[in-house]
Amino acid sequence: MPISITNPSTLHDPVGFGYSHVARVGSGELMLIAGQYASDREGHVVSADFAEQVDQALANLGAALESADLRYRDVAGLRTFVVDHDPGKLAVIAAAVRRIWGDQPPTQTLLGVAALALPDMRFEVDAIAVCS
Repeated sequence: MPISITNPSTLHDPVGFGYSHVARVGSGELMLIAGQYASDREGHVVSADFAEQVDQALANLGAALESADLRYRDVAGLRTFVVDHDPGKLAVIAAAVRRIWGDQPPTQTLLGVAALALPDMRFEVDAIAVCS
């Protein structure tokens, strides 16, 4: 099965970090979106605030999806990673997911972790999307 890798120009260049943003698998029905975090166009974390990190990471996820002609509604599953997870952070994530997906959110697995790739990262999300 062929795999097509892309890195949208609307996001930072991830190759120096050792990954790519979007992979189209096979004939294109399945899309894998790499972990998105609260990065600016240079790959720097934009805020120390957890809620702002969640919002920016999900906006970056939207940009990655859009680069593949997909929308949030095409997401079948999310995997979220949270540094020092607690119920307050879960409430922030749940509110952001409700704003985007309403009452039909995709599947989601939340993993509490000790750290992420960069010292200032507190939240990261990756996705599996399906072309309709």
